[in-house]
Amino acid sequence: MQEAINTPVSEGGFVVIFGGSGDLAHRKLLPALARLRAQNLLPEKFAVVGVGRSDLDDQSFRERAGASEIHDSLYYCRSGYDEEGVKILDARLAELSARLGIPHNVLYYLSVPPDTFPVIVASLSHTGLTRQHQDGRGWSRVIIEKPFGRDLKSAQELNRSILEHLAEHQIYRIDHYLGKEGVQNLLVFRFANPIFEPIWSARNIDNIQITASETLGVEGRGGYYESAGLLRDMIQNHLMQVLCLTCMEPPASLSPDDVRNEKVKVLKALRPLSLSGEDLDVVRGQYSGGKIDGKAVPGYREEPDVPETSNTETFVALRLFIDNFRWAGVPIYLRSGKRMSGRGTQIAVTFKEGPHILFNALPGVEPPRNRLIFQIQPEEGILLELGTKMPGQALRIQRTTMNFAWHEAFQESPEAYERLLLDAWRGDATLFVRSDECELSWSFLQPVIDKWSTTTGKSKIALYPAGSDGPDAAQGLIARDNHAWVPHA
Repeated sequence: MQEAINTPVSEGGFVVIFGGSGDLAHRKLLPALARLRAQNLLPEKFAVVGVGRSDLDDQSFRERAGASEIHDSLYYCRSGYDEEGVKILDARLAELSARLGIPHNVLYYLSVPPDTFPVIVASLSHTGLTRQHQDGRGWSRVIIEKPFGRDLKSAQELNRSILEHLAEHQIYRIDHYLGKEGVQNLLVFRFANPIFEPIWSARNIDNIQITASETLGVEGRGGYYESAGLLRDMIQNHLMQVLCLTCMEPPASLSPDDVRNEKVKVLKALRPLSLSGEDLDVVRGQYSGGKIDGKAVPGYREEPDVPETSNTETFVALRLFIDNFRWAGVPIYLRSGKRMSGRGTQIAVTFKEGPHILFNALPGVEPPRNRLIFQIQPEEGILLELGTKMPGQALRIQRTTMNFAWHEAFQESPEAYERLLLDAWRGDATLFVRSDECELSWSFLQPVIDKWSTTTGKSKIALYPAGSDGPDAAQGLIARDNHAWVPHA
């Protein structure tokens, strides 16, 4: 984060993609690398090696990739992920390094199922491929895709098994949400604009809402979703990370550890969720049949590979509090769901009312609350809602929105994977998740997972029609505090 995205990288090396013939590699990773090459941000001596079991060679791998800007830099290594397979990879890297004059710096990307992470990391370690500054090798770093476990215990076991073979500074747990310009701009907005930081606290802020909604369903991934659910798929990683950046204290510097230390403090200060009674802090739901854009769509239980009795959540709303000096008493609401009425991710910060002595003391005059809305996707921007006088003789106040849209002010912004791949190449881990962050996030949500896994928990999921704003209980969750969900801006 300390280096500009448009600063070229001079130090050469390899990007090795385990699962190189898979969907993520061809849909996101290779196009991102191609765009970086088109912007002259990659080193001259550079190659991408896809590793997989598919029966491909260099030429067929290049044809499938279709990434013209890096076409001649693509190579394929057909091998498994165990030690024997990694030895084949080692020989291929040595041959390419000698023939092309590429330094032996390697960024490994594990674009594979999570259960293979420990196997690959151990194989790389035992074969010496993650040994740095020995045997003529330069640096080595490993990017790990989510999910980082499926609960606290599995996350701890995964971290333990990986840290047996790698130092923490070699591990880059990727969350593509942190690569989005709208998310990164949170820190710039807060800490580069002194007019806002003094009011960023419980003294002035009434509530914060973080919403990530989709109109799509599970899109043929019913089997995956049955094993994951929305809490694991969206809340534990993406939204918890956005929460940390929204509410963290100013870091001592922009170094990776200083930024991540402040995120960890937020997670440590989270008040345990209430999971029963009238003070319930968690609502879950599952979409039933309904209409999206006037078109009938099936319910979740009617999707392929989903049992008719499924209680897997496709919607989650949380009410939480950060028990520290800055945020004491401010409710923070997280909400995410599939088959919702609209698509988008936003952070809505609503400020407190002014004293009842001027306009709001007059009969029939209710000035609207000031509100800041950070739009993360699909459009990126910042909206500031103000109260202004309507033209005319009578004193009437209306809500007016000042809208800053990225696409109107700047050229096309980098795609999330572009930024994250370049940062990993530079060794900048600011936008990657550290092991303690990962475990603290799971620790906070583990009671919810335990509650839902019980017999009584499985029988209490609410249904909501596709195309709606979620189950009625989600409205009740926030109405308890005399608030309402902020609609998509």
